[in-house]
Amino acid sequence: MADETPLDRFKQALTGASRALSREPEVEVAWSADNPAASGKSFRVPLPGRNLPPEQAREARGFADSFSLKLRHHNTALHSRNAPPEPVARACYDTVEQVRYEALGANNFSGIAGNLDAATELRTASDPISRAQSADDVPLQSALSLLLREKLTGRPIPARAQAGVEMVRHFIEERAGADFEALALSLDDQTAFQSLALDMLRHLELTKDEGKDGGEDDEGEDEEGGEDEGEDDSDEDSGQNEPQTTEMAGESSESEDGEGDSESETSSEEEMNDGEAGDEGEEGMMPVRPNRPWTDLPEHFDYKVYTTRFDEEVEASELCDQEELDRLRAYLDSQLQGLQGIVTRLANRLQRRLMAQQNRSWDFDQEEGILDAARLARVVTMPGHALSYKVERDIEFKDTVVTLLIDNSGSMRGRPISIAAISADIMARTLERCGVKVEILGFTTRTWKGGQSREAWLAEGKPAQPGRLNDLRHIIYKKADEPLRRARRNLGLMMREGLLKENIDGEALQWAHSRLLARREDRRILMVISDGAPVDDSTLSVNNAGYLETHLRKTIEWIEKLSPVQLVAIGIGHDVTRYYKRAVTIMDVEQLGGTIIEQLAGLFEVEGK
Repeated sequence: MADETPLDRFKQALTGASRALSREPEVEVAWSADNPAASGKSFRVPLPGRNLPPEQAREARGFADSFSLKLRHHNTALHSRNAPPEPVARACYDTVEQVRYEALGANNFSGIAGNLDAATELRTASDPISRAQSADDVPLQSALSLLLREKLTGRPIPARAQAGVEMVRHFIEERAGADFEALALSLDDQTAFQSLALDMLRHLELTKDEGKDGGEDDEGEDEEGGEDEGEDDSDEDSGQNEPQTTEMAGESSESEDGEGDSESETSSEEEMNDGEAGDEGEEGMMPVRPNRPWTDLPEHFDYKVYTTRFDEEVEASELCDQEELDRLRAYLDSQLQGLQGIVTRLANRLQRRLMAQQNRSWDFDQEEGILDAARLARVVTMPGHALSYKVERDIEFKDTVVTLLIDNSGSMRGRPISIAAISADIMARTLERCGVKVEILGFTTRTWKGGQSREAWLAEGKPAQPGRLNDLRHIIYKKADEPLRRARRNLGLMMREGLLKENIDGEALQWAHSRLLARREDRRILMVISDGAPVDDSTLSVNNAGYLETHLRKTIEWIEKLSPVQLVAIGIGHDVTRYYKRAVTIMDVEQLGGTIIEQLAGLFEVEGK
């Protein structure tokens, strides 16, 4: 067609190639500004630039090829059946399987190999392994997959990840080197490959040897156990009527220092209560908080704004040119080289916690499903007893969005704002890997001591009690639906001289909260980072001394009591527990990265507030 663009023609070619490679004529390829993903036969791949830069085109091809190879060579049911319950082991098990089906394509087609290299480079760029400073910083699943990819395809490890991989190469190869050789001979057989992969994970001490742990009736035993009939019978009554999630939590806790128990038990209770809550599902467990618009704010707020004509809501990229953003981002990275490793370790810990919440469970004594081999003894001893089946189901991990609202006031200048920016970066990367969307916002004023709002007030004869009397500047560093790779340099704007001025927290909180209310996710979390109470000289000089602080308190109370949004705050050198019910204060700015992770993990572990 005459009106087709090069991007349209590229999409058509990509769709045709994906259908041919996957041998699925119904495959559809679409562009995505978010993380690449596949759902059945629908692929979403990175959107290249309009002029189709070669490297971006290869990235799109690489993800499309990977999804196509998965459709062609991967059996999801088989993969899930024997997956280990431990979170880190499951992550390794999943990524090793991806290496297998991608290797089948890379070894047979040199063009596919080049495309997959580009996709691997893009994934590695946002992986903590590219920033690791020590072996403790390296995500084991990333290093294991890259080493196995090197062995199975001969493709080099991406330059960004080489240093991280070398930190753990000896550890992995010493324990699993022989397994690599065996895996290389089993690429075409998924059943054999996954069995060898589980052996490798046991050699790496990431999962238990099921043959030595016959006393528990978890789903791994159910799959392999048919011989230990006495033990299976003894566990029969306890496992007939409810999902077997608590047993899995026992194994998960070994990798999480006991944290996995509370997470999985909470999930199990929620699953059982779902049946009682009717159509409400998990929301039936939460306080009733009507999703009211901000036009319904209580009249007793007694807060007014003199004028909103000069306020602005602006994207970070609009406040300075791209060259300066790149320079500011480089400066931010250089300031925090010594701290990135600490925060990255904590980010890995958060990822493991979130993955632990996605444990699987089983419903037993079903009329159809997978034959329950562990209960065959019952049929032998009681011939009239019907065969027993079991059904695997996933514990739903609530669709979640997190907004990080950062105080951009002048008192945050220097190390506090640097740590806040890099912590936001690391947290966004981690949550993106876990399928959680993140929005990063900042708030300050356009000028010191009033600006155009104050000038307008003076020109109109200084009316008494004018209310807020400064020009707001609300900054969008990263939108929730925008991938971090496209917004990462925006965080460098916080390093810009002259950006940080005064802070009017109450209205910033309302702004961030209203953006969250517009989202459709089931769980919405708002995290505020501030180093003090609201301060605006112009407003406080013509209103009562507690004008801004009173408004902040009333806004917080309104959100905490009536909003579906979960609210948490971190104070830097300032006791924010005076304002927020869920809050923590830190005196040393180096604690910020760890505190963010811990507070956020707590919100994920506990339903409601």
